[in-house]
Amino acid sequence: MKDSAEDRLLRLGLRLPAQSPPAARYANTVQANGLLFVSGKGPSGSPRGKLGSAFTTDDGYAFARAAGLEVLAVVKASLGSLDRVRRVVKVQGFVNAEPHFAEPHLVLDGFSELMVEVFGERGVHARSVMGASSLRDQLPLVVDSIFEVDEDGRSAYR
Repeated sequence: MKDSAEDRLLRLGLRLPAQSPPAARYANTVQANGLLFVSGKGPSGSPRGKLGSAFTTDDGYAFARAAGLEVLAVVKASLGSLDRVRRVVKVQGFVNAEPHFAEPHLVLDGFSELMVEVFGERGVHARSVMGASSLRDQLPLVVDSIFEVDEDGRSAYR
């Protein structure tokens, strides 16, 4: 058996937060045709403000990493185990930023690097990131993502 995502998570000393409920009338995840679509998640602790004024790039990186843990929590709750993830397919980040803020891509690296730490090469993904003038509840960022999953309920780490 290959090095599993669950094993890596433990070895990294990372703990997943409690699964956060949807903020409105939608599902945290939807699974279709071997893909798991994860609704947009922000960082835990509900920080409020914009990158470039209230927060630095380094703060944003930490927020993106925290959002990644939020995403992993709902993925695990949906699938029962992170080991059912075959790969991270697509990540899209929205960074609540001042117009002059030119580093949204460096902010989203916090999310992307976490996915690689947890899933190894399976965590390398396509992505896009945009600066936004406003996000719900003035969150500093929101990330949505798509995962390829093993539909038969077995570990993808065979």
